Amino acid sequence: MIAIQDYYPDHFAQCYGCGRLNAHGYQLKTHWEGDHTLTTFVPSQFHTAIPGYVYGGLLASLIDCHGTGSAALALARERGIEIKPYNAPRCVTASLQVNYLAPTPLGPELRIIGHIAEVKGRKVIVEAKLYAGDTLCVSGKIIAIEVPENFGSKA
Repeated sequence: MIAIQDYYPDHFAQCYGCGRLNAHGYQLKTHWEGDHTLTTFVPSQFHTAIPGYVYGGLLASLIDCHGTGSAALALARERGIEIKPYNAPRCVTASLQVNYLAPTPLGPELRIIGHIAEVKGRKVIVEAKLYAGDTLCVSGKIIAIEVPENFGSKA
């Protein structure tokens, strides 16, 4: 299974959350699963808030990075772009809303599911839900904006 982050140009592949070239980051991978997007992540023991539970800042960053990856997928689908190495649209977060609904336990794989609520020009709205097992722990809304291909490059 190929994730959208695998197709970002190198200068976009440094993100702490999803950058394939950031050895210290989460290296999130976002892909389509039917009509929604999916990212999974297993927190480490050091991602703790209090013993046994995941730190809320990590949960917010998972929602954030899943949202921008989902937005890139949505733009590619909307425009009929066949994703190939280095041609994926790239988005940044314009707005992030996070709602903590239940404590998130350390241990199980976390699943972040995204639903594309709107695609309008360069703007994509993604609604995301983070689950630990069958428990909905966090919901979020991301407004992502597509950036130009040379955004962030030193060239």
